[in-house]
Amino acid sequence: MKKVFSNILSRLTIVLVCVLLIVSGCTGATGEGFAIYLTREDIPPAQMEALSHVAIAEQPVISMKDIITYNAQTHEIQLTESAFERISQLHVPVEGKSFLVCVDKAPLYWGAFWTPISSLSFDGVTIWKPFGSQEPKVITIELGYPSSSFYTDEDPRNNAEVIKSLEQAGRLINEPSLTSVDKLPHSMKGYELYSWSEDNQWHFTLITGTNRNKTLEEIISKEDQIAESGLIKVHVVGVDAIKDVLSKIPQNEHVSWCEEQFIILPEPAEQTSINLQLPPVEIVDTVKEHADELGLDFIVTASH
Repeated sequence: MKKVFSNILSRLTIVLVCVLLIVSGCTGATGEGFAIYLTREDIPPAQMEALSHVAIAEQPVISMKDIITYNAQTHEIQLTESAFERISQLHVPVEGKSFLVCVDKAPLYWGAFWTPISSLSFDGVTIWKPFGSQEPKVITIELGYPSSSFYTDEDPRNNAEVIKSLEQAGRLINEPSLTSVDKLPHSMKGYELYSWSEDNQWHFTLITGTNRNKTLEEIISKEDQIAESGLIKVHVVGVDAIKDVLSKIPQNEHVSWCEEQFIILPEPAEQTSINLQLPPVEIVDTVKEHADELGLDFIVTASH
């Protein structure tokens, strides 16, 4: 009899523990994880910093199930088709629409959805509202609007809890590489190619064309940035390596092989022995012939 009573008591204990776990919201894992919420009262971005507490909306505008990948390097979020459509249809006034980045519904930092048609600048974290259909279905958590030069605070996007949550959910991409992509994205302003000799080897950097000039430090940096949208920067060593990089550029894309005409050179106190220059003519001809075979609009431009 005691044994039967003991078994019943054990079973009741197990049931009670399970009930308590369910009531407390502990489902055995980590709960909701990373999500982006609008504010419950639709608080304008201009008022957010003056508030000590901001309540989140009942449901996230982007939840973990909406995310295919999160790029830890560029903070690009590849969304499902339905989630991307939801963000595309979101009403965003020219003064922005506040959001909160949360883990398990606890706010960690805030920002604002922003429309690219806005003429107002913003010193905060932003997600630019996409217009219409585009491939890939990617939004980016950015700094400032209309550019990062308008942002003056610390970067909150690498919050340890955010990164841990995305990693545990299998959504995090830590170090995207050239080998992981079949094709580089189309660039509105084409691509720029730079070269220099270092340690008796020819180094090459392919970088997205932009309206701004680049710094020499930026060009010769060995760190790559492979984004599904936005800036692309790839550094390689050797002619075969740069031919492989060129093979990933979309056909008919404009590529300008430059020397130093678009580069901000360092101050005299920061001078380096590295000079951006074209290789010997036989290397230039080999690379250009390969680019022409790929169907690229490939232009070689010397500074003199």
